[in-house]
Amino acid sequence: MAAMLKLACLVLACMIAVAPYAAEGAISCGMVTSKMAPCLGYLTGGALSTNCCQGVESLLAAAQTTPDRQTACDCLKSASSSIPGINYANAASLPSECGVNIPYEISPSTDCTTVQ
Repeated sequence: MAAMLKLACLVLACMIAVAPYAAEGAISCGMVTSKMAPCLGYLTGGALSTNCCQGVESLLAAAQTTPDRQTACDCLKSASSSIPGINYANAASLPSECGVNIPYEISPSTDCTTVQ
């Protein structure tokens, strides 16, 4: 229950932070959070699920433009720094574990303005 409350708060925070950019692209933090929610277990040290990889693949397919990829990056960066217990090695390996390539590392130190 506490994890769901944190996730709901994260979704709200992301929606507020990215609202000015939402008109520019199709990606929103709400979308990013919902697609990545099945990965929370893996990102905190658990097993990788098929649903997680499906979410990663779906998010990658939705992020077709540079603004979309930058928004997704910003949302992932914000989420990774606000959820306690994130294993950053797991976060960094998530794309390769799911067999996809994203143009940035999922990390609080990523500069999303450089994402193309």
